[in-house]
Amino acid sequence: MAVPTPLPDLQPYWMPFTANRYFKQHPLLLASAAGMYYTTRDGQRILDGIAGLWCVNAGHCHPRIVAAVREQVGRLDYATAFNLGHAGAFELASELVKLAPGNLGHAFFVNSGSEAVDTALKIALAYHRARGEGQRFRFIGRERGYHGVGFGGISVGGMVANRKVFASAMLPGVDHLPHTHDLARNAFSRGQPAHGAEFADALERLIALHDPSTIAGVIIEPVSGSAGVLLPPKGYLERIRAICDRHNLLLIFDEVITGFGRTGAAFASQTFGVHPDLMTVAKGITSGVVPMGAVLVDRRIYEACVSSGAGPSAQPEQAIEFFHGYTYSGHPLACAAGLAALAVYREEGLFERAAALAPAFADALHSLKGAPHVIDIRSIGLMGAVELEPRKDQPTLRALDVFRHCFADGVLVRTTGDTIALTPPLIIEEAQIGQIVDALGKALRAVA
Repeated sequence: MAVPTPLPDLQPYWMPFTANRYFKQHPLLLASAAGMYYTTRDGQRILDGIAGLWCVNAGHCHPRIVAAVREQVGRLDYATAFNLGHAGAFELASELVKLAPGNLGHAFFVNSGSEAVDTALKIALAYHRARGEGQRFRFIGRERGYHGVGFGGISVGGMVANRKVFASAMLPGVDHLPHTHDLARNAFSRGQPAHGAEFADALERLIALHDPSTIAGVIIEPVSGSAGVLLPPKGYLERIRAICDRHNLLLIFDEVITGFGRTGAAFASQTFGVHPDLMTVAKGITSGVVPMGAVLVDRRIYEACVSSGAGPSAQPEQAIEFFHGYTYSGHPLACAAGLAALAVYREEGLFERAAALAPAFADALHSLKGAPHVIDIRSIGLMGAVELEPRKDQPTLRALDVFRHCFADGVLVRTTGDTIALTPPLIIEEAQIGQIVDALGKALRAVA
C-alpha cells in the first residue's frame, strides 16, 4: 500500500450533496483515475461502478479525450459565445444533431444538466410567445423527478428533499404527474415493467384542471435516474407523447443521465422510440472530462424563436432573438472534449457495447434477488438499481452502509435514498460486472 499523501485542510470546502460533518471525520479522497479504476490517496484501487457520477462513459482519462483537451488549451483557451464564435462549437453542434432523434436539429450549449433544464424551460416559454401564445406559462413535471438544482429544475422536479427548503422561491404554476414506481405489481421486472401505462392518463386530468391553453410543456426523464433507475412502464411514454400532441404541449425529455449510450442507444428516446420536442443533455457529452451541457431543439422551435421577419415575433435581422446564455456556453475546452468523446463512442462502438452487455448486466444484478433486504431490482442497458428495504426510522442509512462496505472492498457504487444505483463506464468487462455484483452481495450480507 502506498504511503498516503498529506490531507489538505478539509474545512473550507462546503461539499455538495454530502454529509459534511461525517465526511470530514471519515474522508475518502481520490488521487488519480484510469480506465475503469480510481486510485485513492493511500493507493487503493477502486473499481468504478457508477462512471464517476453517471458521466464517465468512455472510462477515465481516455487518451484521445485528454490529448484533445491538452491541444485545445494551448491553442484557444477561451472564446465568448456572445457575437463571436469558434469552430469547435459549430462542429460539436453538428455532430450532436446527427446523433439526435426525430427533428432535433439545433443545440444550445450550457455548462451542466441544471443549466440545460432551466434553458429548456426558457426556450419553451419563448417558443409559445413567438407563436402568439404567451399565456402558456405552466409546466408539468413528475413526482420523484430530478432535473438539477436550478430554481426551474427544482420547481419541475419531484425530489422532496431538494425542494422543501426553497419552496418560497419556486416557479409559479407548476404541477406534477404521479411517479410510476409500483412495487406491488412490478417488483423484479426484467426491462420495462408490464404495468403502469395508465399513470400517463393523469396528464389529461392535470390538463383539464389547468386548461391546456395555459400549459407550455411537460418535462420528464425517460428513465428516472436519481430517483433510483425507475423505468417507464410499457406504453407509458407513448401515451405521454400522444397527450402532448393532442393539446399542443411541448414534451421535454431530460436525458442528462440517460444520454450517450447509457440505455444501449445514443439516447433513451431512441431506445423507447418516443421523440421529444426538446432534450437536455450533459454528463456523457464530454465523458465527464470538462463540464458541459446542451439543449437539443426541434427545428420548428428554433425557427419560431429565430424569426426571419414573419409572424407575431418578427424582429430586425440584427436583433437578439433569445436573451439567454452563459459566459462559458460552448467553451473551447468543453467542445474539444465533446468532439473527442463522440469520436471515441463511435469508433469504439461503445453504445453498441452497452446494448450487447445489457443481458449479462441484468443477469448479474438479478442474481441478487433473495439477498438480505433486497425488495426490487431494475435495469436497462448499463443502468441498474438494487432497492433495499429501509431501516425503521432510519431511511437511507442501510444503503450508506452498503456503499461504505463496497468502497472498502474496492468497488464504488452510488446511493440514492435506499437504492443502490450502478451505471459503470461503457468500457466495462463482464468479469468486472461480476466483481461489482459480488462486492455488493457481500455488503448486503454484512449490513444489518
